[in-house]
Amino acid sequence: MRHFLWLIDYTKDEIKEIIDLGFQIKKETKARVFKPYLKNWQLAMIFEKSSTRTRVSFEAGINQLGGNGIFLSSRDIQLGRGEPLKDTARVISRMVDMVMIRTFGQERLEEFAKYSKVPVINGLTDLCHPVQLLADLMTMIEFERFDFENPQKTTVAYVGDGNNMAHSWAIMAGLLGFNLRIATPEGYEIDDFIKEKALEFAKISGAKIEFLHNPALAVKDADVVTTDTWVSMGQEDEKEKRIKDFQGFKVTSELMALSNNAIFLHCLPAYRGYEVSEEVFEAHAQEIFQEAENRLHAQKGLMVWLGKQQKN
Repeated sequence: MRHFLWLIDYTKDEIKEIIDLGFQIKKETKARVFKPYLKNWQLAMIFEKSSTRTRVSFEAGINQLGGNGIFLSSRDIQLGRGEPLKDTARVISRMVDMVMIRTFGQERLEEFAKYSKVPVINGLTDLCHPVQLLADLMTMIEFERFDFENPQKTTVAYVGDGNNMAHSWAIMAGLLGFNLRIATPEGYEIDDFIKEKALEFAKISGAKIEFLHNPALAVKDADVVTTDTWVSMGQEDEKEKRIKDFQGFKVTSELMALSNNAIFLHCLPAYRGYEVSEEVFEAHAQEIFQEAENRLHAQKGLMVWLGKQQKN
């Protein structure tokens, strides 16, 4: 049985299989063909951390695959009233076929998976956001900014906080072999363990991964520019300090002009005037909202892929 807890557990070939499935199912969806790949499967969706895109994409996705989504917040189940996580995992996984969890700590996700009898998907933790990277990768391919056969032709620039999105980009680059420059303010660099793993993978894939403090150097001749909010959920008390510390890291038209006619990606929600200007956001709205839609299709590909592993 396979879980999808973070990208470190996956190979380049496995990621390609998931992405290819996502494209196949997206094509069918656009033609209004809904094949029951997961007929009568039950997906438990546990939200300790709220979300718009994760909720809608997983629930619509499992429904379109012939299954059913069960929404569970920490207010609705014993998990929020002190029941040990391992007991919740033992109970829920005996009643459903797959579980998606969106939570704060990676360790909570991993503990749940340890005791689960069914595949567990990471819908986001503070450490990483792997399902978002599947959608981002699909979008890069659609806009002809990435090719599995020639990954080193692609350079991605990430500008902003060294958070779960930066971590996910680092691991994906290391695994697939595209070049990545991560520019963060001093004191907001990515986790050392993630950095080490990304560079370890890069030695094999041929990726060139750089960690910088200068957005202009990161964006220079990049094919893809991406960012994320400066103030994630749970960091509201740090808002004023973060806004001050991140001055100079807003993605503006002047910064984008340094790129190689790059597409711009944002996992949303976006706060115009902070991490990205209104002008850049609206100029690249097609890419951003296609990326958001691809959460649905990439996650359907992932669920079907995990379902196949379960059946095997």
